[in-house]
Amino acid sequence: MKTLTILFTLITLSAYSQIVYSVDQANQSDIKVFVTSTENQADLKVYKVYYKNKANGTDGVWYFTNNRNESKRKVFFVKTANQADLKIFFVNTQNRAGWINESKKYLID
Repeated sequence: MKTLTILFTLITLSAYSQIVYSVDQANQSDIKVFVTSTENQADLKVYKVYYKNKANGTDGVWYFTNNRNESKRKVFFVKTANQADLKIFFVNTQNRAGWINESKKYLID
């Protein structure tokens, strides 16, 4: 029974992980993203992790994969805010990650 519980937990966490893949062209993306220069301009504060197992499903904790097929979302970084579906600001600690504008949450879920 414990094994089943652990397996279910791992599957659940991997299903909700925010694993993203950066594409080279806008038409290949699910979301167009603009990186803001200040926190108050963003919809989402993002903390970038360097190991997939650290992308634990917490909103704004992103792992950038090199494998398109393992990503949940494909993102394209645009040059101006008015081109973006989602504006993000990179934060330097995980506990600062999260939504500022929750009306955009549907883009990631």
